[in-house]
Amino acid sequence: MAKKKTIRDYTALGSLTAELILKNFPFVFFVSFLAMIYIANALYAEKKVREIQKTQSELRQLRWKYMSLKSESMYETKRSEVVKALKDEGLRGSRKKPNKIIVKSEQ
Repeated sequence: MAKKKTIRDYTALGSLTAELILKNFPFVFFVSFLAMIYIANALYAEKKVREIQKTQSELRQLRWKYMSLKSESMYETKRSEVVKALKDEGLRGSRKKPNKIIVKSEQ
């Protein structure tokens, strides 16, 4: 007849198994440590990627804002636009050509 197993039989380690585990415990500990380092590094890399994407998005928005302000500024500084803006203040643009000033060199 088969021998009835008790809980003690399942929890008890044989001397060979216990010796094998204790002999390889430093290696198991080292592999566990490397696994934790690997997981931490992966999480750190994901965090950095998210930060880079956020920074790139901000850069695109700032570049768009810069380009729109630059084009608006270029439009408003055209001579015709300056004349229109100064017309409300009572100033008007000159219709004649600018005079050329010639300085004779003294030798």
